[in-house]
Amino acid sequence: MDGFLNALAAVPLANLKLGGMSVELTMLALAAVLGFVHLFLGVHFATRERGAAWNTGARDNTPPLQGKLAGRLDRAFNNFRETFPVFAVAVLIITILDRHNARTEWGAQLYFWMRVIYLPLYAAGVPMLRTIVWLLSTVGILLVLSAAFAG
Repeated sequence: MDGFLNALAAVPLANLKLGGMSVELTMLALAAVLGFVHLFLGVHFATRERGAAWNTGARDNTPPLQGKLAGRLDRAFNNFRETFPVFAVAVLIITILDRHNARTEWGAQLYFWMRVIYLPLYAAGVPMLRTIVWLLSTVGILLVLSAAFAG
């Protein structure tokens, strides 16, 4: 499997490293930025629906979202918040253990890029493909996490 992953290194944007970080930490940092994209999109559409007074208030009596897009963006963000901590922990573990390899690099990239694709798929209400993309992002987490147990 590692031979196949090493062969993929020629793919554009493959093995992206920013700011002197490893590929895995770069994907973690970019995923954190993606989290803000989720947050800002969700709040924007929720505020359009509920109003500025709701946004700036205590939100004690928050009504459910009625619009499809606002609801989908909210659910997509909730889903992101469920997977991101697991991804972050996996990346931090392999970084602390210094167990970076082709599997962890591709796993981190798979998680990030699938999460990028997942957001517009969810917003557009695309069934099945959205689930496949989610599954692939989860496989990415498992690829990273597998290095933690490969002593």
